Amino acid sequence: METKVTRLPDGATVVRLLGRLNMVSANSLRDTVDDLVEQGSVRIVVDLSEVVFLDSSGLGALIGGVKATRRHGGDLRIAGPTEQVQLVLQLTNMERILAPHPTIESALQHA
Repeated sequence: METKVTRLPDGATVVRLLGRLNMVSANSLRDTVDDLVEQGSVRIVVDLSEVVFLDSSGLGALIGGVKATRRHGGDLRIAGPTEQVQLVLQLTNMERILAPHPTIESALQHA
């Protein structure tokens, strides 16, 4: 999985993921989010538009990111989930915690 981090002028951070978010790459996402939170970035949007596969480990990393940001008064939102990612969210009933937004801009408005 490839990760691209972009800090926005308003203080929010966009984390773009490309590839598979699974047990092999989940720790990388956890580390990225933990580093961002330690640096004071607690408004994070994870762009999932290029994620072709999500498993329970990847889902766990996203949930961990939500918890980490909320502990520091922020939030983590997801944007542009692919059909496969949406299916995983629906099947696990995680849409309540990780409410998907169609675009990064939409997620930023709610982050």
